[in-house]
Amino acid sequence: MNFVACVDICCSNYYKVFVNNYRNLVLVRADLEENGIKHKLVALPAKKWHWRARCSALQLYSRIEPVGSNEILWCSSVLNLAELLGLRPDLNRCRKITYFHENQLIYPVQQIKERDIQYALNEINSCLASDLVLFNSVFNRTSFLDNISKIIKIIPDNRPKDVRSIIEIKSRVMYFPVKFPKMISGNSSKASTLQIVWPHRWEFDKDPDEFFEVMMELKKSGMDFQIVVLGEQFTDVPEVFEKMNSNNDLKDRIVHFGFVESKDEYYRILSNSHVAVSTAKHEFFGISMLEATYCGCLPLVPNNLVYPEIYPESAFTNRTELISKLKHIVNAHRKHWTIDSSYVLILKNILQINWHQCTWKY
Repeated sequence: MNFVACVDICCSNYYKVFVNNYRNLVLVRADLEENGIKHKLVALPAKKWHWRARCSALQLYSRIEPVGSNEILWCSSVLNLAELLGLRPDLNRCRKITYFHENQLIYPVQQIKERDIQYALNEINSCLASDLVLFNSVFNRTSFLDNISKIIKIIPDNRPKDVRSIIEIKSRVMYFPVKFPKMISGNSSKASTLQIVWPHRWEFDKDPDEFFEVMMELKKSGMDFQIVVLGEQFTDVPEVFEKMNSNNDLKDRIVHFGFVESKDEYYRILSNSHVAVSTAKHEFFGISMLEATYCGCLPLVPNNLVYPEIYPESAFTNRTELISKLKHIVNAHRKHWTIDSSYVLILKNILQINWHQCTWKY
């Protein structure tokens, strides 16, 4: 059996698709080979995702080799599968699987303006064209299904019926299989000063503005802490990063600022940190927070999105609670406070996200 992966954004390190990042892409391909599954990866560079969503079928259709009826076509949800099948009718004989790393039906907009629903419609069409639809979390699946009717209602007339039920019956949840490091760091490798890490993509939907505002408030309160800013950067970087990198008010607290190419070095930095913070407005899985928690960081996350599916109640915060909890942690750190190992063990309770627990049953 051949495995044909049509991934329109795959060369990114943290722009999540099934082969979630370049590091995991290598692992995916190796694992397929170990299990005797032949495969062909067809991909485009990770940039200008709006153009990828609109044009990837046109860009990829001629690059996919002829396939047989016993083969699988695995696609990222960013690809318009229905459009691809129109350009390549022979692909209809494959078993067609679409994997959702996020969905556009609830994507937050930067400005108050009419939402461009074409991306959402593309994803709905891809689901209808698929034999199996996989989501990387229960939240992702539920939020997608629950918002289909809202998108359909925008169509002025001749609205299709039963779209949700058709998609729901063939949809499943498959957590993204993360390959965690072999070690689980203890407190012996931690920095002496409390280190707070923000390990997300440098994009507005991760709400970096709120994170830096919270850090400023902590400093004004006289708290002693250090800041680590990780995550990949794309073409359009929120202005707050440039401001913070040159802002004298926080510059003395920032001990690392930018993407880390080496996975080993990335894990070392996480293992050296104490607290990992998410201020995301848009998150369907959150590999970076899982990795940080696995490496011994105390997770502080919003009480919404995918987080209640993964983390205990004690990890949940709103902005006020985030500031309060961080102040408490800073003060406790002065008294040789240590992180409860239960925060590491929560990852073991979700075996589906462990790479070694992943099976290729789909």
